[in-house]
Amino acid sequence: MNKKAEKFKNYLAEKEIKVFEIDELDDQQQTVVFRSSITTEGQQLPTIVVLDESIFAMVRVQISTKALTDSNQLDLLKLINEESASYKPFKVYLNDAGDLILDVCLIVDEELKGDTIYTMFSFIIDYLDKNYRKFMKCVWQG
Repeated sequence: MNKKAEKFKNYLAEKEIKVFEIDELDDQQQTVVFRSSITTEGQQLPTIVVLDESIFAMVRVQISTKALTDSNQLDLLKLINEESASYKPFKVYLNDAGDLILDVCLIVDEELKGDTIYTMFSFIIDYLDKNYRKFMKCVWQG
């Protein structure tokens, strides 16, 4: 396990946070994925924290699967663009499968502070509590 992942794992144990499953990938970057979910509007959204040997840490939330359709494409892409431009820490996009994703990329070093990552969750939850309905209304249109 890479040093950042080890520190985050220790932080979670110290704080008795038991909502993550840990998956060590067998790759060159020694990637470790911490899997959990965020609940908003009664929906559990798959969430991961990705820590590897790079200087980055990634928090990713899957807002909706297969969100993109022919009938919502223009409005959804416009909404995604507006949201990504308006909120500095968040980037919202569609992956190749058409899933609606929210990413937060943090620059961290080996001296990773668990609070830095875990605090970002409060910002994400607040953002989703305020914006989830807007996204889903656009996804479900048509």
